[in-house]
Amino acid sequence: MTKGSGRHCLGCSSLLPDPFLDLGSTPLANAYLHPERERTPEESFPLAVAYCTKCHLVQLADRVPPDRMFSKYLYFSSYSDSFLHHAYRMANEMTQRFGLGGTSRVLEIASNDGYLLQYFLQRGVRVMGVEPAGNIAAEAARKGIPTLTSFFGPEVVPEIEARFGTADLIIGNNVLAHVPAINDFLSAAVACLKPDGAVVFEFPHIKELLDKTEFDTIYHEHVFYYSLSAVEVIARRSGLELFDVEPQPIHGGSLRIFLQHSGRRPVAARVEATLKRERDEGLTTADHFVSFGLQVEALKRRLVQMLQQLKSGGNRLAAYGAPAKGNTLLNYCGIGPELLEFTVDRSPHKQGMLLPGSRLPILPPEELLRRMPDYAVILPWNIAGEIVEQQWEYLRAGGRFIVPIPEPRIVEHSG
Repeated sequence: MTKGSGRHCLGCSSLLPDPFLDLGSTPLANAYLHPERERTPEESFPLAVAYCTKCHLVQLADRVPPDRMFSKYLYFSSYSDSFLHHAYRMANEMTQRFGLGGTSRVLEIASNDGYLLQYFLQRGVRVMGVEPAGNIAAEAARKGIPTLTSFFGPEVVPEIEARFGTADLIIGNNVLAHVPAINDFLSAAVACLKPDGAVVFEFPHIKELLDKTEFDTIYHEHVFYYSLSAVEVIARRSGLELFDVEPQPIHGGSLRIFLQHSGRRPVAARVEATLKRERDEGLTTADHFVSFGLQVEALKRRLVQMLQQLKSGGNRLAAYGAPAKGNTLLNYCGIGPELLEFTVDRSPHKQGMLLPGSRLPILPPEELLRRMPDYAVILPWNIAGEIVEQQWEYLRAGGRFIVPIPEPRIVEHSG
């Protein structure tokens, strides 16, 4: 890793080293195209990642303003069965752990379409969501979930306090990665929290990203890629104490962390145990990240070679899913219509659109069985099991799936 890029860390303001991984210049991963714009040039932005040697924050070297990405959004959490099940279990666990009831208040940051708060609402808990995408906040409102259509930060604290008060529990699932002004964001969470309240965040653990070569989880919306070591530093800076941590299988391997005003609860032993494990595994040293860039290049070559060989053998290829991570994978690997005919997705909000960069058309899931490509690449590989179960008829009819990460492999009917 070279000496310095001239850029500064968003967490501690130290000079950042040069990026350890450069994925080129790509369109925004959620900038899906209407078919009439098929021939319109797309705006692309640099996508490279650097590691701060001072506070351990892994972050994008260049950033896109949030309002370019989140004011209208096409990711609806409720279209993933596995994510809904995860949310249901989380609501149960948090209700029991913190003794939530009719007088309790739960505030969710980046609440999406109400996928999680609906389960607290069913338990009689008072809820409020904060969601910047107006089209998605409207879906939550239709479920009876009061939602403030805004980015969360110090500027909205007065309105939250006036409309909702302070919270017993603040939740933010997969939001920490999206917030460039992370110190202000955490200070706002402190201001919205009752003295004995708790803040619970979930985020993909960078250990999983590195161990499983999950480079496609890197895109412009994800400013940060967190270790527990990095989170502990920024939380402490904002006045929050890390008092527990739990691994979660969601999104390819995540951490659920628990924060509080200092000294309110004992700190679980697994906090220090996890921090030590990260130090021992090299997650707080620069060398570990340099080698990751070489692994990504090798994975790209293997995947592209597999698809090219299948195509040259006379096979028809397509994809399943239209997640943001899939767009990183396709655009970095240079995979487009010359290899894949189309993709399918369950979300009606994406059907009929084109993937950014690759311009693959997004069709309804039933088209997979109707058109019967010989192979379909599962772009949301983290829920491959769910997809294989849903599309069992495609496998029985002779179709085969390709799971690209952590290593390209073929799934076929074994009966």
